[in-house]
Amino acid sequence: MAKSSFDTITIVPYREAWAAEYRDLVAGLRAAFPAGTRFHHIGSTSVPGLAAKDIIDIQATVASLDDIDLSVLSSLNYIERPGLSDHSPAGRDIPEAELKKRFFRGLTRRVNLHVRVGGAFNQRYPVLCRDYLRAHPVTAASYQVIKERLSGWFPTDANRYYDIKDPMFDIIMDGAEIWAAATGWTVPEGDSGS
Repeated sequence: MAKSSFDTITIVPYREAWAAEYRDLVAGLRAAFPAGTRFHHIGSTSVPGLAAKDIIDIQATVASLDDIDLSVLSSLNYIERPGLSDHSPAGRDIPEAELKKRFFRGLTRRVNLHVRVGGAFNQRYPVLCRDYLRAHPVTAASYQVIKERLSGWFPTDANRYYDIKDPMFDIIMDGAEIWAAATGWTVPEGDSGS
């Protein structure tokens, strides 16, 4: 399989434009989903000040993974990567149904579109992660150092990059769960403007 620009791991400084790009992308994506679909800007580009790959991650929260108009997504130049699911953190027994998703790549602008079912483990995880990093700048800065080093070691090997990054993130999420319980955090209805 040929490598794509998504397979090269390049971390760039935070760009304020990412938030506006997210909002513009969601405005176009709404037509592919039922009314009431919630959208969240997730991933590193959603954390102010955090360096990231220049790929906007969007989560669409739906009642069913079939709640997608594929013709609209195709017209917007999104392609599906079928058969993907999220990983289960080590030491946790997460049912497979809680990890299922549909995943699309935007090819006009580099976008990862994650479609997940509301209330599932994998739907809550990235939003909690984002909000925890926003509230904890030292953790976010340390995470940035790890990503920068990993991208230096594995700039063209996304599998190795994620083999290390994913379990490292599960360690961060232990603290995020404690923070969520202490603050009464819940998944917001959606991001403003989305």
